[in-house]
Amino acid sequence: MGVVTEGGGDQKGKNLILATVTSVHAISHFLSQGFLVALPAIREVLRIGPVEVGGIMAVREIVSGMVSLPAGVICDRLRRYWGTVLAACMIGFGLGWMIVAFSTSFTMLVVGMVLLSVGGAIWHLPAMAALSQCFTERRGTALAIHGVGGTVGDVLGPLATGILLSYLTWRGLLGWYALFPLLLSAVVAWAFRSIHLMRQEEEDPGLRDQMQATRDLLKSGTLWALNLISALRGMSFQAYTTFLPLFLVDEIGLGLEGVGLHLGLLFSMGIIASPAMGYLSDRVGRKAVLMPTLVGLSGLSLILAWYGEGIALTVIICVLGLFLRSDYSLLSAMVLDAVGENVATTTLGVMSFTRFALSAVSPLIAGILYEKMGMDAVLYYVAGIYGLAAVVLMVLRLPGKGDPEQSI
Repeated sequence: MGVVTEGGGDQKGKNLILATVTSVHAISHFLSQGFLVALPAIREVLRIGPVEVGGIMAVREIVSGMVSLPAGVICDRLRRYWGTVLAACMIGFGLGWMIVAFSTSFTMLVVGMVLLSVGGAIWHLPAMAALSQCFTERRGTALAIHGVGGTVGDVLGPLATGILLSYLTWRGLLGWYALFPLLLSAVVAWAFRSIHLMRQEEEDPGLRDQMQATRDLLKSGTLWALNLISALRGMSFQAYTTFLPLFLVDEIGLGLEGVGLHLGLLFSMGIIASPAMGYLSDRVGRKAVLMPTLVGLSGLSLILAWYGEGIALTVIICVLGLFLRSDYSLLSAMVLDAVGENVATTTLGVMSFTRFALSAVSPLIAGILYEKMGMDAVLYYVAGIYGLAAVVLMVLRLPGKGDPEQSI
């Protein structure tokens, strides 16, 4: 893991926060991607179809969106207690995965996913805001390192789960996985014990000032345009992560080990690409890096639909992995470039709410397309959404590092 240098404040404390957030991000994604590898087996045991699978993901997105908006405002007021909030999220993760592991029905599985969604939605707000405030001059790099943690989890989760499912049942494996976040809750609380002392402001604003700043924030056309781009990106990402494993099993004929290998390849490419893109965005601007990323994702989705067989499938998935996760860190940095620390988690909450609101329908749409016409239809759908996001970004003028020609 790299170290981001930033003048002022307790540098060791800041790097500890970066290391903790990045590590927990890795574990969270390890568990989530492991679940996707186990999903075909879960589908068989619980006897659910593609639309129900899409429904699980839709519920996750809806719950996350409903929680994100009020949680963002509340977390801006509870800056002193971010360690406690994040530790509680870790406990929620553990309990959620425990419920998923012992689910005996579709309803129980959904309950577990709801608990995971609540914890995940709240966790990202203070975690990413803390990185933003600790590394103001290297925000893109810090958020990209945080993203690398998620990517490492994305790689190891499918690989490890695919191998372990050869020896354990999916219930037993997910039960063991649930212990990790429970054990880490105390570590998280300790790492964030002094986060409120690292702020640049000497004192917190009053509630009235914060509410006024929030109202001003919600009037920003630039913010809502970036939220739309983030939401379109989220719609595509959900379609990919939900149905690519099923496609590899149903249409390509791979076993769970093969699914784990290909998902590992998909996400491993971002380990190098994500920090490189974050660093580059700090130097040349976010838009200059994100624009070709969105265009590339759209084009690669079409190529996967046309040539996604044999060795070409593996190669396309590797190239796709260079961009698939790297874009989210850039979008987050773009938004945080334009706002103050007093509304950082509120901003992320609004961004998450918009993204989850639109992402919630995406697995359902993709599920219907997959059931009726197969994976090619899903990939055409994804390519169109990425293309629309690229068009919105192309016509948008961005403040600060989003667009070097314009500042706030």
